[in-house]
Amino acid sequence: MNNELPIQLYKANAELQLQITRLLQESGHCWLEAMQQLSAGSVEETTARIQGLQQAADWQALATLPSEVFRCLYQGRVGDAQAIAQTTAKSQAAFVDGLRQALTTWQGSVSEAFGTSGDSAPFVQLFQPWAQPWSAPAATPQSKAEK
Repeated sequence: MNNELPIQLYKANAELQLQITRLLQESGHCWLEAMQQLSAGSVEETTARIQGLQQAADWQALATLPSEVFRCLYQGRVGDAQAIAQTTAKSQAAFVDGLRQALTTWQGSVSEAFGTSGDSAPFVQLFQPWAQPWSAPAATPQSKAEK
């Protein structure tokens, strides 16, 4: 072991924490952008409804407004739900990929601090249970019931 081990471990852990913080900030920023777009669309929709109400010249036109508004709102909310689902999927995928990369970098830094390569079997075995949730899913063999 070298005399620089404590500071190297501290640096590796601090870098991991900062990487995770950056990933969380990027994810939050993505959500903010999505909500701003959703909000802007709602403002435009409300403005259009107000204009429709102002342009209605008779009772018959006013009577059809609630059903038209309901149809537009329903279609808009379905589109909003799809947009939110897509944003969620992209954001989570980017976060998981970034977290996987940050953990890989951290593992390499800690390996270097201990003077071993990142492929060292004892080191990998030590951290394998902890990192398993973030590793790529492995193919599972088919059970007898599935064959």
